[in-house]
Amino acid sequence: MKTELTTAIEEFWTARQRGDFFPQAYFNRLTLDDAYRIQLGLIERRVAAGERQIGWKVGLTAEVIQQQFAFHEPVFGCILEAKPSGYVFKSAELLRPGFETELCLRLAKQLEGSASLGEVQDAIDSIYPSFEIIETRGDFSTQAALGIADNAQQRAVILGEAVQFRKDMDLSRVQSHVFINGVEVAAGFGSAVLGDPLRSVTWLSAKLAQYGRRLQAGDIVMTGSFVRQFPLSAGDSAAADFSGIGRVEVFIAPA
Repeated sequence: MKTELTTAIEEFWTARQRGDFFPQAYFNRLTLDDAYRIQLGLIERRVAAGERQIGWKVGLTAEVIQQQFAFHEPVFGCILEAKPSGYVFKSAELLRPGFETELCLRLAKQLEGSASLGEVQDAIDSIYPSFEIIETRGDFSTQAALGIADNAQQRAVILGEAVQFRKDMDLSRVQSHVFINGVEVAAGFGSAVLGDPLRSVTWLSAKLAQYGRRLQAGDIVMTGSFVRQFPLSAGDSAAADFSGIGRVEVFIAPA
């Protein structure tokens, strides 16, 4: 099994170098466990090549997104790039991009295994209004395992100004209003994220333990989208206001 996994990581890595993120030879072949192990192996290679893992994402936490992708459990991925609110991407540097509207949590303490909500609260230092920038590098709805192996659509995160976390904050009641090109396109509450964004962290901590990983002090965690995923095109702007937290914006330059 270890030899097969090593071979799969090598073949995914080689395919990635030529811009093939969903290698057809692996269609309908991977278990979810295979997919996570390939993902983590590829991230190790990217870090060895000079990138830096700064945290984790939890995806498919909202029912509306699970319905959008016909996949009915959360997934995790690794974050290797963060940009400040207002960042402008060149249109050519993104591959079929989109965004999700999320709260991002920064940890001040390590978490490992089946952490309780109280332990998660104790570990959180700050909160950011944020976007996850995704890329559609393959058909996640029909090849979810390949999508997980390819780091669950992750490209980057956009972080607004951080606010200090307090234990009396009820993140399930935070409301977000989402705008594309100045027009409101959606609104949602933190309760869409597994009932409470803190539950994303408890799920993630337990899931990572299955792969010998833990959440470290200093990690950021993207907790999951309040509303459905939206595409972005050249010339677009996106913004979101989170009640009691702040605002985040991102821009795609014209082609």
